[in-house]
Amino acid sequence: MQPGSIRALVTGGSSGIGLATAAAIIAGGGSAVICGRDRKKLERAAESIGAHSITADVSDETAVVALVRQVVERFEDYNVLINNAGFGHWASLVQTSRADFQKVWETNVLGAMLVARESARHFVKRNYGNIVNVASTSAQRGGANATSYVATKFALSGMTECWRVELRQHNIRVMQINPSEVQTEFFGGSRGRNNPTKLHSEDIAHVICSMLELEDRGFVTEATVWATNPK
Repeated sequence: MQPGSIRALVTGGSSGIGLATAAAIIAGGGSAVICGRDRKKLERAAESIGAHSITADVSDETAVVALVRQVVERFEDYNVLINNAGFGHWASLVQTSRADFQKVWETNVLGAMLVARESARHFVKRNYGNIVNVASTSAQRGGANATSYVATKFALSGMTECWRVELRQHNIRVMQINPSEVQTEFFGGSRGRNNPTKLHSEDIAHVICSMLELEDRGFVTEATVWATNPK
């Protein structure tokens, strides 16, 4: 698709990969709505890049239905979902509580499904759309102390495959990107925030935009991005 034709909803768009992706879309001539739970932070972020903002918690079904309805009202030709909202919880298996596990699941899995479902309903009516699920290299392999996060990213990867099969007949491209560690607030600002050898949010945004800008006759099903030689 042409960069200027992108009309995107970016969940988790107030910082990190979401904000960088929305900024890249707008810089390319497209338009973006960013959503998040912190209204003040979201509004500041939107103002900084020229995006629209809608405060919403993706784990709340009523809020998601209203969110997508508002996006469609703003962009009748809404055509891209960047399914980015997510967070992690790090603990050993024996220290992982049901509450902690469920909280991560509700945003990373249930939330992703709800926003994709409502967006897909609009895309199917238009017989066109694009969904980019922001997963992780943790969707490809597990690691110690990451039960909650890894489980949700494996689940997102599985859902991506299901949606891809279901929606291709409606000219809807369902794609997944798997970033390795990116220098964002996700890690609490303590892990190499200014390390030039590690990935930046803008790197992931660049790949997402490249995936979207491929001519509609084809699509990249999945892309994995690692730092070349992190130190």
